[in-house]
Amino acid sequence: MENPIYKANILIEALPYIQRLSGKTVVIKYGGNAMIDEEQIQTIMQDITLLKYVGVNPVVVHGGGPEINKTLSLMQIESRFHKGLRITDESAIDVVRMVLSGKINKDIVARLNAIGGKAIGLCGMDGALLQVEKMEPVDGVDLGFVGKITKVNCKVLEILAADEYIPVVAPIGIGPDGTAYNINADTAASEIAAAMKAEKLIFLTDIDGIYRDPKNPGSLISAITVSEINELIKEGVISGGMIPKVQGCIKGIEMGVKRTHILNGTIPHPILLEIFTDVGIGTMVTA
Repeated sequence: MENPIYKANILIEALPYIQRLSGKTVVIKYGGNAMIDEEQIQTIMQDITLLKYVGVNPVVVHGGGPEINKTLSLMQIESRFHKGLRITDESAIDVVRMVLSGKINKDIVARLNAIGGKAIGLCGMDGALLQVEKMEPVDGVDLGFVGKITKVNCKVLEILAADEYIPVVAPIGIGPDGTAYNINADTAASEIAAAMKAEKLIFLTDIDGIYRDPKNPGSLISAITVSEINELIKEGVISGGMIPKVQGCIKGIEMGVKRTHILNGTIPHPILLEIFTDVGIGTMVTA
């Protein structure tokens, strides 16, 4: 039998963090391999729902790369990337919209609602939430229907989050003429967190955080500054798909988010372990 005093001590350890975050907004970017294992998905949904019940206002921004790749493959459309960003041509954007807004978004909403969270699914086109322009070519490579966010109209999110609802956002933006654009989910999460003046921005990924040496599991960095991240990018230590994540962390910090975190979403209850315990489990980025 587990020691009931041990359980009580866990709750007491969480108390000051709950008090500090009560009434504050926490933006959670959820995607990648954290969306594959059923048991892990359930613990993340429980974490998000618990945040709402203890007075925190979670906003979920999700990706869906593996599911998009799978669907594109089934439709015999090649998945192409440049510097961690998906090249989204006319045939791909329809698939991206279908998978993100029609399938993944509603799956997350249904899971949260099933355990008592009152979730509402949106995409960036709803209420002109994520207004974008076509992204300029990167190194001469045209990314197609990929958007650069020009404005976050977060009033709808603020209304929902201030009430009893959990907004769940698919990163599809709207151009000036109503055209849909794919947005990197890490970038969308950082822009939303900044616009909402979030207390925390959390990236759930499939690695434990930022490593000083990617080949050495013991080199996990528990806390790092923006300038130190820039050095690791220059040195090539941070590369590929990690670049949008760390740039999202940096952008959030520069735009006023107090703390950003990169966590392994494939372990049980990663959000609670990071923000409601003294030790934490991932990498925290500060100014």
